[in-house]
Amino acid sequence: MSELPFQLEEIKHQFALGGDYIGYDRINNGHINNTYVLHFQEDGQNRDFLLQQINTHVFHNPDELMENILGVTSYLRRQIEAAGGDPERETLTVYRTIGGTPYYKDAEGHCWRIYNFISNAYTCQNITDPVVFHNAAKAFGTFQQMLADYPSDSLHETIPNFHNTVSRFQDLLQAIEADQAGRAKHVQEEIAFAKAREADCHVLLDLMERGDLPLRVTHNDTKLNNVMFDNDTKQGICVIDLDTVMPGLSLYDFGDSIRFGANTAAEDEKDLSLVSLDLNLFEQYVKGYLSTAGQSLTKAEVDNLAFSAKLMTFECGIRFLTDYLNGDTYFKTAYPEHNLDRCHTQFALVADIERKMVQMQEIVSRA
Repeated sequence: MSELPFQLEEIKHQFALGGDYIGYDRINNGHINNTYVLHFQEDGQNRDFLLQQINTHVFHNPDELMENILGVTSYLRRQIEAAGGDPERETLTVYRTIGGTPYYKDAEGHCWRIYNFISNAYTCQNITDPVVFHNAAKAFGTFQQMLADYPSDSLHETIPNFHNTVSRFQDLLQAIEADQAGRAKHVQEEIAFAKAREADCHVLLDLMERGDLPLRVTHNDTKLNNVMFDNDTKQGICVIDLDTVMPGLSLYDFGDSIRFGANTAAEDEKDLSLVSLDLNLFEQYVKGYLSTAGQSLTKAEVDNLAFSAKLMTFECGIRFLTDYLNGDTYFKTAYPEHNLDRCHTQFALVADIERKMVQMQEIVSRA
């Protein structure tokens, strides 16, 4: 029997998990944390828990991280209860340790937390039906709407400057200059593509500085697979992966959803001829998002929805390129050129969005 990737007995003790342990599954669709579903049986009933090892190389302060998550999930729980919903299915529940803390640090310094496992639900890695994307948009729009009055300034920045596009571009320039992995000479075309669009990095931040865009509570990682869908209704019921919930712009969340979901190819597709923005999917998302978040958004936020898709795609591309130049120290990679392939896909999508920007803006206007 192979060794478990976690200390089972210690986890059971620290989180007071009852019942008989019968196995686990590993979830491999995240770039950052290690995630497992623990299966228990108690009194003839199956009970599952979501166990995560927090990546403290990325999230340096787990106390602040969990304080954010506890604050937001508690607030969402009250909102859901007031609306007559089911908080056990519609938001995450943080399990506390026997010492009352929201995570446990083991002898090796690894930090572990446990959430409720939402049964009779699923996540999507890709879109097989536009309705799925529409329903994801409604879920993220609801998330934004429910947190519209949450005091964003009470949240910690778990990753400083996470979607600060100007800062991200400076990180790229520093990575080019340092060239730690000796790769810069091989990516001059990619570097030129990025430098030609430096001005885009300032647009939303300048609008925020002028007071045209409000600072909000934002998820900051609104990929399709961060929504749980109900098996029966197919509706998005719960937004998950709240590690990057921070103060930010609603446009970060909208744009990142389009980047991930309306791309006709995988995030690391090597055949760039397959990469494009699906205008039908874009329209489905716009309609779904505005149907739930619309009344909480300002005119400037709506006016920049289409541009945000380009900006977040560009930002992601330069992040992949930066990590490639730094020797793949941030994102998990499956092979040496993985981050570069991801960069190529994002930049190809940026170029296609530029070609379709007028059509995208017309779709927003109609919606």
